[in-house]
Amino acid sequence: MTGVPASAAGGSPGAHGAAAGAASRRPGADRVAGAPRASRASDSGGPGGLAGTGEANRSAAGQGGDRPPRGGKIAAAAVNQASVWNVANLLTMVRLLLVPGFVALMLADGGYDPVWRSLAWAAFAIAMITDLFDGHLARRYDLVTDFGKIADPIADKAIMGAALICLSGLGDLPWWVTGVILGRELGITLLRFLVIRYGVIPASRGGKLKTLTQGVAVGMYVLALTGWLATLRFWVMAAAVVLTVATGLDYVRQAMVLRRRGIAERREALEESEA
Repeated sequence: MTGVPASAAGGSPGAHGAAAGAASRRPGADRVAGAPRASRASDSGGPGGLAGTGEANRSAAGQGGDRPPRGGKIAAAAVNQASVWNVANLLTMVRLLLVPGFVALMLADGGYDPVWRSLAWAAFAIAMITDLFDGHLARRYDLVTDFGKIADPIADKAIMGAALICLSGLGDLPWWVTGVILGRELGITLLRFLVIRYGVIPASRGGKLKTLTQGVAVGMYVLALTGWLATLRFWVMAAAVVLTVATGLDYVRQAMVLRRRGIAERREALEESEA
């Protein structure tokens, strides 16, 4: 047994060098593969090596698998933007707060002082401008909320109704004009709710033109105008009343068509299910 070569007992120096070289090359290979240091520290094999690899895999899973995707932060930001406290809803709230301020300015000093009427016109103009912007911002930047759906039409009706009632109370505008405009606005709002089970009545170009004409006409009546400007505002208000009635009748027609179509579709679906 004493004659056994050294290479059989403990391995040749070349074999030891090859093993050492292989062991020294493994960390480099791991660095190329991007493996964690925990797996490189236990590359000698056996249970320790398997445990190290498992810990490295769990570490990689914890770093990559449990981490939310990059798009998750963007989606969360979009949800946060659609909260109640967004720009569109703030503009709507400003318009609601302007209503009592407008009434106070309109009726100040008996309601006929040109200076107070000019300030009331400024408040009315700001309310009309915010009405144009809040809906646009809500639709463009996906800021539509349940609060906005309810508060926006209320704010619109509130500022317009307050202006019309103040003007008729002061004798500047006939009561029948106020009745026609407010009756149409409240009636169409109620009609939309009645037929919402069949669909939504979209806003038409005539309706937008009606709103613009009403705003201009009421604004001209809020100002203490005389001469040819007073005559002009009469005709602008007349155009607003005509558009109010015409668009109101058109909405009634659309509601009837929508209801008839919805009933027919439900009947067809019921017949198909029974067949």
